[in-house]
Amino acid sequence: MTGLVIAIDGPSGVGKSTVSREVARRLRLAYLDTGATYRVTALACMREGVPFANEADVVAMAETMNVELVLDPDGPLVLLDGEEVSALLRSEAVTGAVSAVSTNLEARAALGRWQRAIIADETEGGVSEGRGIVVEGRDITTVIAPDADVRVLMTADPEVRVARRAAESGHESGVLASVTQIRAGVLGRDAKDSTVVNFTTAADGVVTLDTTHLTIDEAVQAIVEMAPKGRP
Repeated sequence: MTGLVIAIDGPSGVGKSTVSREVARRLRLAYLDTGATYRVTALACMREGVPFANEADVVAMAETMNVELVLDPDGPLVLLDGEEVSALLRSEAVTGAVSAVSTNLEARAALGRWQRAIIADETEGGVSEGRGIVVEGRDITTVIAPDADVRVLMTADPEVRVARRAAESGHESGVLASVTQIRAGVLGRDAKDSTVVNFTTAADGVVTLDTTHLTIDEAVQAIVEMAPKGRP
């Protein structure tokens, strides 16, 4: 029997990463944040001076960059040319540039092939010994893993999402300028990415989980309970 695959989609600020990592911990699965593949491509382009307007060169970078992903939910890491760059991927510079990669359809296709290969490895005998994987992103339930055992679209009220992202960034809600910037970043990136993928409406067979009024633990438990009994 192949390993369990849990696919989680949703916009920024719904708690995908936190919830997905905890689900992976509880079920002893590998964990993949597909957003990191777009972010590391953006970082690689910035370091190599590849202009995002040159879409073919961005695709080439996505296909040839030297990246290693550590899929341990207790300590997921991204290494670019041997350097651990996980923290850099959340920098303002990378965050501002990543939509140029995620809306590049050929780059998206290349990274999608990589993501599917990771899923296949982790369900057929990778470092998780074939137990399976939790995968989160924006097109996982529909494009990357449409046959996943569990498919969930996480949602939340836009202002709740902005507030959560502000809290994650260490900003106080009273710092109006900072929260305004975060709102523009969260909602602006969603608007850009929505031009190439739907992550706001659940496809057939995908369960919608509204986290507006849920704690992290409640959201995690809801997804854990969706997993087929006896697996992994």
